[in-house]
Amino acid sequence: MQTNEKLTFPKMGCGTWAWGNRLLWGYDESMDQELQNVFNLCVANGVTLFDTGDSYGTGKLNGRSEMLLGEFSQAYAGANQDNICIATKLAAYPWRWSRKAMISACAGSAQRLGKNVDLVQMHWSTANYFPWQEWGLLDGLADLYEQGKVKGVGLSNYGPKRLKKVHKKLSDRGVPLTTLQVQYSLLSTYPVTELGLKEVCDELGIKLIAYSPLALGILTGKYSEKGSFPKGIRSILFKQILPGIRPLLLCLEAVAKSRNKTLSQVAINWCICKGTIPIPGAKNQAQAEQNIGALGWELDSGEVAELDKAAGNTDKKMVQNIFQTQ
Repeated sequence: MQTNEKLTFPKMGCGTWAWGNRLLWGYDESMDQELQNVFNLCVANGVTLFDTGDSYGTGKLNGRSEMLLGEFSQAYAGANQDNICIATKLAAYPWRWSRKAMISACAGSAQRLGKNVDLVQMHWSTANYFPWQEWGLLDGLADLYEQGKVKGVGLSNYGPKRLKKVHKKLSDRGVPLTTLQVQYSLLSTYPVTELGLKEVCDELGIKLIAYSPLALGILTGKYSEKGSFPKGIRSILFKQILPGIRPLLLCLEAVAKSRNKTLSQVAINWCICKGTIPIPGAKNQAQAEQNIGALGWELDSGEVAELDKAAGNTDKKMVQNIFQTQ
């Protein structure tokens, strides 16, 4: 018997992809209390959607991101406690071939979380390399919904053509497709402006989730062409992109100054004004406070138009996810 509860979403969520990356590089247990504080701060301020994945924290840290979120949600007691929604993405690993594989994967996530997954998502489509593998995995997600083990089913990195096919497949089984998660920001408008995903999602009743709304930190104003760069591969990316986005950053600065907000808050609010649910990452309380400051107000149509124009005129864009389909 189906026992699904209604799945609702706040205006903004927290993407634990940032935590997941941190878990892979330099993580130690001393971070746990800081991350618990971040979680508590977010929930207390009405940010109750938390997105993670079963591939965040691998090897020795197998599933550590999910385990932490489970611990944090169980330890939290306060405002909005009953509204906490934990979404996880199940990876389409090559060894996952069947619906049973996804049911088993979700059971593993639930065990690490200490509770059932609220929103289960396909982490990426295999359409670009093994399209036939995908259908069995999607059947597994539908099975989970029909069995009442999850409240909703979502996708990640799907384009409109593939989205419509999956939507029909799930609809034929009476399973609603709740969300679609794509890389979306002022530096990554491709999914909306070129693929037209927002219109398709609106037509199908699907919520569009924007991951990396701050473009890995480029839109925070923390970095400049002549300043310091982050460590690792991001340094190479930032050196390539920053010189070509000066007009966009100047526009962001002007809007932020007029609103008495930060660049990050304006960039996140722009995503909200576009009808998406942004999921900025937060590794400490300062970052969480910055993100929360994007709520409770809205850019006006003129400001959105200015930012749209500046984004459209940038010489550089963020590299698209290789799994993003058409």
